[in-house]
Amino acid sequence: MAEMSRANCWGDDTEYNYEQIVDELNRYLRLKATPIGMKRFRTVAEMEAIPRIRRPDPREKLATDQIVGQCRWIGYTIGITMDNLMGAQCGAVIGLHPRSTEWLSGDRMNGVWYGTLEDSAAHQSAMSCASYGDYEAMVVSPLTSGRIGNPDICLIYATPGQMITFINGLQYLAYKKLSFSCVGESACADSWGNALATGEPSVSIPCYAERKFGGVQDDELLMALPPSFLPKVVQGLAALSKNGLRYPIPNHGIQKSPLDSIATSYGNKGI
Repeated sequence: MAEMSRANCWGDDTEYNYEQIVDELNRYLRLKATPIGMKRFRTVAEMEAIPRIRRPDPREKLATDQIVGQCRWIGYTIGITMDNLMGAQCGAVIGLHPRSTEWLSGDRMNGVWYGTLEDSAAHQSAMSCASYGDYEAMVVSPLTSGRIGNPDICLIYATPGQMITFINGLQYLAYKKLSFSCVGESACADSWGNALATGEPSVSIPCYAERKFGGVQDDELLMALPPSFLPKVVQGLAALSKNGLRYPIPNHGIQKSPLDSIATSYGNKGI
């Protein structure tokens, strides 16, 4: 059997030390859930060749949120095709189903999430989705498992305090302003859909379905990004920590001057 390529959809075949990366993320952020990877495969045979791969019961039609949830909470490595998913909404976001005329019409959401068919169609059109036609299967696996090589994207669930600290680490070197979208329901389009489509870090406020079916907690946000960003995040978090800028962020108090705390990190630079 041919060895599976380490490279992801971006052509990145770097040998990342995912165990060390996850250890450092947990050290600096105290994450509650397992960081995981998502990777598409061109054929079902490639997906089924992954060691210890799990497949859903073919009699069950699941949401992608549930597949991701089983991985991050239980630690499963799970492979799916479009046949395992409950419908086009899940499949289109990860590129396993086309953005068809029927899908774009918004008919299924009309009167449920949006008040008119025009509003529903506008929502569908606004969703960021991975391109369709190149892949037959998708796998999620814990980053530290080493079973899928480099994932296309990594998924980091975090509280708002953890997330802004993660972003601070990401921006410490080669600063870039980050812009995030919110389509409302189907917010997986803002996270893994947008990251798969653009290769850029993508934060979302997980939607009703992700929380109801995927086990996303009430206080969690989601970051999706290619693995090439993670070493930079860890490097930035380490530098911030040396400057006294750490998570959890202690409350200084609302009535005492912040200058003493500011001096700890800024020294004599002031503000």
